[in-house]
Amino acid sequence: MRRTFMKSVALGALMLGVGVSSALAQDNFPNKPITMILPLGAGGSHDLNARVLTSILPQYLGQAVIVKLVPGASGQTGTAAAASAPADGYTLLFTHNFYDQLQQHVKELPYKTTEDFVTVARTNSARMCAIVRSDSQFKSLQSLFEFGKQNPGKVELSHSGQWGATMVPAAQLFNWAKVQVNMTPYRGGGPSLRALLAGDADVTFQFPSTILGQGDKVRTLGCVLDEPTLGSPPTFASLGYPGEIGEMHRIVMAPRGIPADRLAKLREAFVALQEDKTYQRLISRLGEDSNLMSGDDYEKVRVEQSKDYKALVESMTSG
Repeated sequence: MRRTFMKSVALGALMLGVGVSSALAQDNFPNKPITMILPLGAGGSHDLNARVLTSILPQYLGQAVIVKLVPGASGQTGTAAAASAPADGYTLLFTHNFYDQLQQHVKELPYKTTEDFVTVARTNSARMCAIVRSDSQFKSLQSLFEFGKQNPGKVELSHSGQWGATMVPAAQLFNWAKVQVNMTPYRGGGPSLRALLAGDADVTFQFPSTILGQGDKVRTLGCVLDEPTLGSPPTFASLGYPGEIGEMHRIVMAPRGIPADRLAKLREAFVALQEDKTYQRLISRLGEDSNLMSGDDYEKVRVEQSKDYKALVESMTSG
């Protein structure tokens, strides 16, 4: 009797499992809103990009995509939240290459980005610029360098977080100029920009999307590349900087283990987004490009980034 009963239970469980599996395969993903976690604060360039992405993506996914800002601990708070989410496609992470592949060479993290996340898409990339308030005494990058050399530690620099997208290139530039600055981390590019505008910092690094929104409140001293939307201020190379300064890749990731069909559907939505004329118009208005890279291609880039960042960290911390 007991054996018959257990057999019935086992058969029932098997049928239930088949039913659940069948339901997952036929659930017409997504059938509820998707959450996109940003490990950064409000008002930064990632926040602005996310607002554009999530205004168009629902057309291609059939569901809303909700932005959730989770700043803190230089991106670790939000990244950890995404890493611990179910790998079902309903939680995504909108991050960048410095959090994804550089931080692991600096400190122990509560997650392993390469093992915990897979790329959905690299939506675009951006190059940074050094800015000051428009009423600043510094009219050029050279004048800022000269003041810094004569007054070590007196230049206050706000950045988006330790070993983040603005801290690393800023450190590279000022190290090259042999200028000692006081670098203060904030919870993202938006808070670091507000610190500049409030007079708590002399200089910060931002991307065209956030600089354009400040109008005549700020002056751009120099950029990584020529930025016509900002009036083509001098490039760092034209001022004599000899090396390359990191490019920020904006990447959408999903917890690794997401079902292949759901990952494919998300990736297809970003490809369709790239061709959307409204998206192109809105992203261009931000001063951003739209050079999509597929998830598969960006997975190969991550491997090379990790090697390069390891060498960079060793060079910047070797004394």
